[in-house]
Amino acid sequence: MAVPQRRTSKTRRDKRRTHFKLHVPGMVACDNCGELKIAHHVCAVCGHYKGREIVKQQ
Repeated sequence: MAVPQRRTSKTRRDKRRTHFKLHVPGMVACDNCGELKIAHHVCAVCGHYKGREIVKQQ
């Protein structure tokens, strides 16, 4: 069984974890209703994308 010869230092451990973080999606205001939506996605509130109605809302 593989066992480390030396304890991993805090610096080395933290360097390895630099990319281990949450990613915040790019949010923009909808052109039609003004609600925040994810960029390049259809608005969940009004169903519009690039000025056109893609999803009919009831």
